[in-house]
Amino acid sequence: MMRTGERTSPAEAAGAASDAPRRLHADPGIPDRVFRTVARGGGGLVLAVMLLVGGFLLFRAWQALERAGWSFLTTEAWEPDAGRFGIAAVLIGTILIALTAIVVAVPLALGSALYISEYAPPGLRRTLVSVVDLMAAVPSVVYGLWGLFFFEGAILPTARWIATYLGWIPLFAVDGADPSDPLAPETVYTSSTLVAGIVVALMVAPIICSIMREVFSQAPAGEREGAYALGATRWGMIRSVVLPFGKGGMIGGTMLGLGRALGETIAVYLIISPVFEIQWHVLQNGASSVSALIALRYGESSAFGMSALMAAGLALFLMTLVVNFAASSFVARSRSGAST
Repeated sequence: MMRTGERTSPAEAAGAASDAPRRLHADPGIPDRVFRTVARGGGGLVLAVMLLVGGFLLFRAWQALERAGWSFLTTEAWEPDAGRFGIAAVLIGTILIALTAIVVAVPLALGSALYISEYAPPGLRRTLVSVVDLMAAVPSVVYGLWGLFFFEGAILPTARWIATYLGWIPLFAVDGADPSDPLAPETVYTSSTLVAGIVVALMVAPIICSIMREVFSQAPAGEREGAYALGATRWGMIRSVVLPFGKGGMIGGTMLGLGRALGETIAVYLIISPVFEIQWHVLQNGASSVSALIALRYGESSAFGMSALMAAGLALFLMTLVVNFAASSFVARSRSGAST
């Protein structure tokens, strides 16, 4: 122990200095600096484009929003030139079509992803992956034409059966249908939310399946082998290892599919028969969608009507942003999302 007034020798000072932690500085090098700059620039560019799109929609929609006020969210009619317009009906219709699509697409995509990643032989697995990717690349107009000319007629007996035996549920009730009359026309079941939702489900299912399959394939091999070593069956291993690990991918894929379903335009436009009233009956003729409304009225709108359409587009833009941000927050809290 050093006494007061004693001097420390140079050797002791050097030893004390060597015991202090040194600050490390890593030089990333020019390639890493360039990559970091490009990555930050790309991220900033995406945010800037998103803000510009939102700002453009708000600027073009301001005239209509200023006149309509809060009634824009509660009015069902769409008559901008008469001063009566709102997105209550088309917004509810958009949500119903998207939810119908998700209810159909998620089980189909989940089963397909599990089979491809866990059960299919390697040769068949590559073929199925290519088929799923090819389905995701099919244009939406092709799905719309298929739904209009083939699927709508094929689904009518099923829709009639559901309305006959489950019509006591308000969601499946059909106004004007007579289940006791076998000769009753089936036109009351055409151009419905169900038909549009199933067609959109076939469009979003490949996207959801691809995301789920990719996450399931990244489940830790050690945990898989540990589950088998403890006597688990293949389904037991999937239930205890793969599904918990892939929760983030399942939520993220579902939300991404929901965002695609909310904004689908051409296929829905070809199938539905637009009605500007809140239509809760998914089997009944008549549905509505924000994107289909914009496609339907874009060419014939006046200057003020165009501002109203921009306001509807702004509402759809904000709704999809909320869905995507909610999905990212859920994914970040999951195990697979935290690992990536």
